[in-house]
Amino acid sequence: MPRADLTLNVELGTGVTLQEVVVKSNSYEEQLRSTEMSVENISTREVKVIPALLGESDIIKTIQLKPGIPSGSEGSTGIYVRGGGTDQNLIVLDEAVVYNANHLFGFFSTFNTDAVKDLKLYKGGFPAQYGGRLSSVIDIRMKEGNNKKFSGTGGIGLISSRLTLEGPIGGEHTSFIVSGRRTYADVITRGINKANEGKENFTPIPDYYFYDLNTKVNHTFSDRDRLYLSGYFGRDVFAFDGEFFDFNFDWGNATGTARWNHVYSPRLFSNLTFTISDYQYNISNKVTGFSFDIGSEIRDINLKLDYYYTPNSAHTLRYGAAATFHRFDVGRLKAGSDNGEVSFSSGQRYHGTELAAYLADEWVVSPALTVQGGLRLSTFVNDSTTYAGLEPRLAAKYSLSKRMSLKASYARMRQYLHLVSSSGIALPTDVWYPSTRNVKPQISDQVAAGFSMLVADGWLLTNEYYYKWLYNQVDFIDGAQLFANDRLEEEFAFGDGYAYGMELSIEKKEGKLTGWIGYTLALVRKGNFRGIKRDIMDGRYYAPRYDRRHDLSVVAMYELSRRLTLTATAVYGSGDLAWLPTGRFVFQDVYGEQFEPVVPYFGDRNNFRLPYFFRLDAGLVIKFFPKWG
Repeated sequence: MPRADLTLNVELGTGVTLQEVVVKSNSYEEQLRSTEMSVENISTREVKVIPALLGESDIIKTIQLKPGIPSGSEGSTGIYVRGGGTDQNLIVLDEAVVYNANHLFGFFSTFNTDAVKDLKLYKGGFPAQYGGRLSSVIDIRMKEGNNKKFSGTGGIGLISSRLTLEGPIGGEHTSFIVSGRRTYADVITRGINKANEGKENFTPIPDYYFYDLNTKVNHTFSDRDRLYLSGYFGRDVFAFDGEFFDFNFDWGNATGTARWNHVYSPRLFSNLTFTISDYQYNISNKVTGFSFDIGSEIRDINLKLDYYYTPNSAHTLRYGAAATFHRFDVGRLKAGSDNGEVSFSSGQRYHGTELAAYLADEWVVSPALTVQGGLRLSTFVNDSTTYAGLEPRLAAKYSLSKRMSLKASYARMRQYLHLVSSSGIALPTDVWYPSTRNVKPQISDQVAAGFSMLVADGWLLTNEYYYKWLYNQVDFIDGAQLFANDRLEEEFAFGDGYAYGMELSIEKKEGKLTGWIGYTLALVRKGNFRGIKRDIMDGRYYAPRYDRRHDLSVVAMYELSRRLTLTATAVYGSGDLAWLPTGRFVFQDVYGEQFEPVVPYFGDRNNFRLPYFFRLDAGLVIKFFPKWG
């Protein structure tokens, strides 16, 4: 027989007696062999059994239990990776960027676990195909749908209900999945309001709900070509209809993805991807005879082409290019009277084009040593200026034995978008702002080193150390004027920062007992902030709100039987930072009478740390296997 590559597809019949069969490789051996470091892989199986707030499983809150990823405040889905802010995380759902991953002001994430296939998080050592953010990449993939048979799952929780349908379309070459979720707190509040309508001293309760919808269709044309279409649509709505005024506040994301996968040969394949991303918030208020609307929006259109080429067993090449077209609507405001006699509007619209090209090679130097080198060139062009820069990436792995490997990495990242927030925590009203002539791109350099070791059968110990330099950081000056300000850049200050720390984890993924223990020792500082109007703290360095010195998490899942799983999580860590007043002013007239309220005086930023906190959650998961017919 002549030497030739052979592709063999073997189709197995559908089993009728087994509920679930999981086939997987030894993930620990892959992790020890790979040059990748500072990476976390999350499966939806783990997410669904970990105890969750009000029973809503949340993949983002599961990430917060990993070392190096503390939440900004207890109960929030905001994540701060290795000293970076929430805007420095690149969150993509099927390649489309998600700009605000929060529901209910941060208590829940936008990702419905029933629709998610898996998640991969990079904290450092970023591959060259990723760019645009400084601190992390959160790559989330949606399920593709069952191409064998139609099926459905659903659930009714304390605050929401969900339904997922999947199956083939006209044969096994095409499949779909549709997954929806909606809260029903507004149904309850409307009932309460109606029952108490007209009663004295009763104040109506505002309506609130959120929903999200995930859809995906994929079609196999041949062994060489496959097409994927997916979309996400989600929104939060907070509304109050009063006797004298109406108030409405809504925000949400919409994404769409089309990806064509083509196999040229067993050694070369490509992905051509087109995505659309949109995030916006709107606040409207109507008072008798007068109304106003404020809001903000960012919209992206992205096209990219990625190639994966394996010329021989020693080299694996990845290369490609991408173009993203941004549109920013910043500080949109419309106000006026119903009769049209008074009218006012303001706001700014910006456009920007982000271009990138990259090349990376993973070189197996010897059975023990593997090196991955990469280079990314990124460019940002808008109406006023052009920025460009190189982003080198380097990672290496050296195997001391089959059970232990040493790793190190370096990555430079550039970020051309900025999230301007005066609250210190992620809110729907935060505004995305582009790099301009005055607002330079953010840059980070991160080095990391560590080791991974199988300390016992099924137990993996990982220890990493990192140092990160941050440049061109953006923050608001004290007393910034944000409302209806067409000269917002004058309220900015620009500075630097640094972060360093140690992460330690021990993890077990197989057997009746699974879970992990993670500990982080870290420090974050920002400073040297200089502004057009004034500086922040005279340029001195300070700790941001998300600086957390110690962070310990324990996650345990024990399978009591095929139907019962006992789960528990414990979290212990340093308290949050707060910016509290250090004094107050009392204004009086010349006769000594007080005529103005007390005005607080704020000193250094984030000058008070709350006490250590501890949280323990436990749960029991019961699986039912109903038989129909």
